[in-house]
Amino acid sequence: MRITQRVKKILANYESDNPGTKTNLARILMHGRLAGTGKLVILPVDQGFEHGPARSFAKNPPAYDPHYHYQLAIDAGLSAYAAPLGSLEAGADTFAGAIPTILKCNSSNSHATSKDQAVYGTVEDALRLGCSAIGFTIYPGADDQFEMMEEFRELCAEAKSVGLAVVLWSYPRGGNLTKEGETAIDVTAYAAHLAALLGAHIIKVKPPTDFIELPEAKKVYEEEGIDTSTLTKRIEHVIQSTYAGRRLVVFSGGAAKGTEAVLDEIRQIAAGGATGAIIGRNSFQRQKPDALALLDTVVKIYQGKA
Repeated sequence: MRITQRVKKILANYESDNPGTKTNLARILMHGRLAGTGKLVILPVDQGFEHGPARSFAKNPPAYDPHYHYQLAIDAGLSAYAAPLGSLEAGADTFAGAIPTILKCNSSNSHATSKDQAVYGTVEDALRLGCSAIGFTIYPGADDQFEMMEEFRELCAEAKSVGLAVVLWSYPRGGNLTKEGETAIDVTAYAAHLAALLGAHIIKVKPPTDFIELPEAKKVYEEEGIDTSTLTKRIEHVIQSTYAGRRLVVFSGGAAKGTEAVLDEIRQIAAGGATGAIIGRNSFQRQKPDALALLDTVVKIYQGKA
């Protein structure tokens, strides 16, 4: 595998990591149609855990089968496939070595009454399944946020010690946050910064709105003239908040929506300097030809061709 200068420069930003971890980061960055560009498009399929099977897969019944997701990510030329333990186990042998995988180690579910996550995947599982990275979710703002951060800290340290990369979903919710505040620009930038502070290699957040949740933050944004007028400017600010771009930041596709709405949002995100996209429901809930067409355009956007 020839490592491009662009990827070497990215790896140099992770100054404390061992060769094993940098190798696994390189495997993700050098795979698929975006190989070597420093950009990523990842397929995440943990929605069955979060929302249940019918809400996740009934729109496209072939997606009940975990092999479908492996093959979709491969056929689309994506950078990696992220999924919970059982889903990766269901195709680990058939697709061994075909695409870098990320073991999602914790999740919530629709029955939960608290903003918390269950940890069900281990670093040992990730190694056994040949994964390049582990994935984890924290809820900044939730009553249990510090426990989640401490759980992540333990898994993160263990993963790095054996040469795995670490992906952190940082989704503000719960506590005193309003629903609108969950995607507010100040809250999203804070969430991305927290993920960097906690040691994540790849950070996943939602696209931010121009709403500002915290009065203390609003005062600073106004005094310092931080431009939040467009999605592109807001993405630039989030990237700035992750060590001035020294960390890889991908943005979720969010709730299912029309093709043009998805692509318009991704173009604005890409223009803001994002590392890439992590698109679940907006891809696998479409029939496969439509999903491949959508993902083809997303990849081309990050190639600068669409």
